[in-house]
Amino acid sequence: MLDIFLNDNFISFILILLKIIALVVPLLVIVAFLTYAERKVIASVQLRKGPNVVGPFGLLQPLADGLKLFSKETIFPTVSNKIVFLLAPMIAFSLSIAAWAVIPLADGWVISNINVGILYLFAISSLSVYGIIMAGWASNSKYAFMGALRSAAQMVSYEVSIGLVIVTVLVCVGSLNLSDIVYAQKSVWYVFPLFPMFVVFFISALAETNRAPFDLPEDESSLVGGYFTEYSSMLFAMFFLGEYAAMIMMSGMATILFLGGWLPPFNITILNDIPGFIWFAGKTSLMLFTFLWVRATFPRFRYDQLMRIGWKVFLPFSLLWVVLTSGFLIIFDLLPASI
Repeated sequence: MLDIFLNDNFISFILILLKIIALVVPLLVIVAFLTYAERKVIASVQLRKGPNVVGPFGLLQPLADGLKLFSKETIFPTVSNKIVFLLAPMIAFSLSIAAWAVIPLADGWVISNINVGILYLFAISSLSVYGIIMAGWASNSKYAFMGALRSAAQMVSYEVSIGLVIVTVLVCVGSLNLSDIVYAQKSVWYVFPLFPMFVVFFISALAETNRAPFDLPEDESSLVGGYFTEYSSMLFAMFFLGEYAAMIMMSGMATILFLGGWLPPFNITILNDIPGFIWFAGKTSLMLFTFLWVRATFPRFRYDQLMRIGWKVFLPFSLLWVVLTSGFLIIFDLLPASI
């Protein structure tokens, strides 16, 4: 019996399990307190206080919100498909957490350092639309169904642009491995030579995560609550937290693709003494702040404006930039060796 527990495969399994716990537990805490940070940022923009009653500086507000949602009754619409209705928020939330399996937080700090990590991330972000579609269909409500249809069209449209942005970065790196993408930015972060594609990626990420000003699938002014209109209690909370977890994931992607991941700016030697995960967390936090800043600043777009930007502006522009980048690398013989 002891031999089983000392088996190398069993020990490897335990180590992977501990890595997952060490990543997921802090991530869930960060997701919860991101809701607090958003309310504080928006309150500052609007010259008000925000949460300041529950705990010192209102820091216990996320815990109070979680306790309130957990204590509420879960209501299933009479005519809904209850199995699909229950599965939808679970899929939406679990996919946004699963994406972190391949994201390196620092040099060697990654659960699975696979060679196609960027494709895994792209696939996970694409699959998240299924949770929303399932919720809209299973609710048997016209508001929820319309929100799900909007989300499907919106996410498919902006995934094309995100895919071309990723292709541009991969052409410069010559690898699909996320750690290799970070190492390739030792001399210069890609945000500088590829700044237009960084802007396209950020705006597309807003649309991909259904964030303002592109939150058309949950447009309360015309769709009540959109795809989660019929949800309550912890099922609603899973959608809510899944959106914030997706924000963190897209911010992490932007950090790796354009901001040098865990690397310090301009490869300054003295800054290498600061642990890599602190650089990664700081850059990701800056991206998250920009998400919140945009929500507090811009009004919601019309749906036709949203689709026009995706298909008539971002698609041709990002395709042109892929061609220009590839041509530049070929002309000046700068293609990475692995291509």
